[in-house]
Amino acid sequence: MAPIDAAVRTALNATSLLSPSLAGRAAFALFCRPLRRSRVRSAELDVHARAATEELAVNGKRVVAYRWGDGTRPVLLLHGWRSRASRFADWIPRLLDLGYSPVGFDAPGHGDSEGRGTTILEYRELIGRLQDRYGHFEGVVAHSFGVLCAFHALRTGVTAERLVALSGVSDFTFVVDGFCAGLGVNDRIRRELVRRIERELFPGTPDPLRVFDAGRAPGEVPLPILVVHDEQDDVVPHGQARRLQAAYGERLRLLTTRGLGHRRIVAEPTVVDNAVGFLAEPAPAGVPAPAPAPAR
Repeated sequence: MAPIDAAVRTALNATSLLSPSLAGRAAFALFCRPLRRSRVRSAELDVHARAATEELAVNGKRVVAYRWGDGTRPVLLLHGWRSRASRFADWIPRLLDLGYSPVGFDAPGHGDSEGRGTTILEYRELIGRLQDRYGHFEGVVAHSFGVLCAFHALRTGVTAERLVALSGVSDFTFVVDGFCAGLGVNDRIRRELVRRIERELFPGTPDPLRVFDAGRAPGEVPLPILVVHDEQDDVVPHGQARRLQAAYGERLRLLTTRGLGHRRIVAEPTVVDNAVGFLAEPAPAGVPAPAPAPAR
């Protein structure tokens, strides 16, 4: 734990003895905000510059969206927490060569978009906007927190042929528990944090920790899934991938890597090769065509 984290932990835990509500409010503010914004890396500059950009808006925040190609056969790219769309730069040429049009966005509080943070519901709104514009997705490729958002979107009306989940969070409870464990806060603060998440981030959504569980009701996400996860991932443990495998059974293919960690896995050539090959596979025999996305 870094010294600044230790100071925050001490202050929050001490405050919770006098006012759990005040300590929970401070923890909630930290929970909602990425601590830093990712910049476009030098290796990503060329691909990033070739994207066609547009502006979307969600909850009053300007969001930058990207498209490579002419928009036909769209493949949706969803970045994770403290990341951005340009992290998929190694995927773009491969997808374009196969006739796909990669599309994505920098979530609020990330990359070049406005805001201080984002939620699963904002991801869902933005994904829906891109589906309205480009139509049924040929595939969805998501990383980390984006995986949780992808499952929620696919369960609530967004349609796609296939899903690739990289180093994915499958359990929203893990997000909360991982945050609390990383910061070292006590149970009083955790309980208050959960109350604030339910009341302020997801008003009207009963039991969001269960509702946003990617392993819940697997029949509501009826498409082939490739999960790629490193067994030494120290951010999202490999057990999150095994949860998905247990839930989705034979429809899910699990590829376990070693030595790539949580972030290097996105650009690893062998991972990209396997994932792009998976997206390009013909539909399994007997699988009906997906219904059109509902009007929004």
